[in-house]
Amino acid sequence: MTDLRYPIGRFTLERDVTPDLRVRLMAAIADTPRHLRAATTGLTDTQLETPYRPEGWTIRQVVHHVPDSHMNAYVRFKLALTEDNPTIKPYDEAAWARLADTARTPIAVSLDLLDALHWRWVGLLESLRPQDFARRLTHPDHGLVSLDWMLQLYAWHGRHHTAHVTELRKREGWT
Repeated sequence: MTDLRYPIGRFTLERDVTPDLRVRLMAAIADTPRHLRAATTGLTDTQLETPYRPEGWTIRQVVHHVPDSHMNAYVRFKLALTEDNPTIKPYDEAAWARLADTARTPIAVSLDLLDALHWRWVGLLESLRPQDFARRLTHPDHGLVSLDWMLQLYAWHGRHHTAHVTELRKREGWT
């Protein structure tokens, strides 16, 4: 049986990051808003309140989580580009998903936020020189990581959560 938590598999790090791979990763980040919007198009409020797996987040929580997470990632990129090895602050993703704004805000607001955020983020990414991706930050849970690591993680992250929605739609027969 497939692990519903990881519909595209767990994150794996590519150690040899080539310029071509960076271009593909940036394209994946650029495509995330469009793919997540397409995955949620036509879903009813009842469907949005359906967990993507037993004891998992609802689709509504997943959709609001992606811009929450990617806003943090964008800021982390900027910190790593403007400071020497900054230590970033993690956050309790599950607690954020339970906050009132997640339940009360239409997903269209978070999808629009994701569009605007990724416009800025991809513009930043495309402006970077190859050596900029070697810049590092310290994540209390992961240690010292490079922007190449962050780029890979968030390209995966967008596909990962979009697949939570698309795979649930397939399993439930929601067209």
